[in-house]
Amino acid sequence: MGALFAALALCGCGFTPLYAARGVSPGLSAIAVNAPHGRTAFLLSQDLEDSLARDRSVAPAYRLDLTLEQQNYPRGLQINDVATHNETHVNVGYHLVDLATGKVVKAGDERVEVTYGVAAQPYAGVSAEKDAEARAASTAADRIRLDLAVYFAQR
Repeated sequence: MGALFAALALCGCGFTPLYAARGVSPGLSAIAVNAPHGRTAFLLSQDLEDSLARDRSVAPAYRLDLTLEQQNYPRGLQINDVATHNETHVNVGYHLVDLATGKVVKAGDERVEVTYGVAAQPYAGVSAEKDAEARAASTAADRIRLDLAVYFAQR
């Protein structure tokens, strides 16, 4: 019952969901992603391409150029100088280029930090590191997609 009243209240105040704004979905689906090489960059570009829902039957109107810097830091050092967990910092820079004019219409940076436990077993450690990279890429992709949706909603 409370959800019904909330829905009625939102209808009366002129609230429009971000993705319902004119131009947001068509704008996002017209973006081609250009990512650098590397595992995290590949995961980031895959997440962005999936979430932007690019329409491949139409030539892109925009190109999203990405740069990525990744650094790993050991944390929680024990007395024997072995870390108990690692911290991965991923900094993604992006430029949205209008292909018709060649001008950058939106630019930004997203910084993501994730941690993961250090395992005694080598394969478990590799798996934890790969999972941290995937989480960082997914988080950065979500933030970039939201920035781009806001840009298209305000145009």
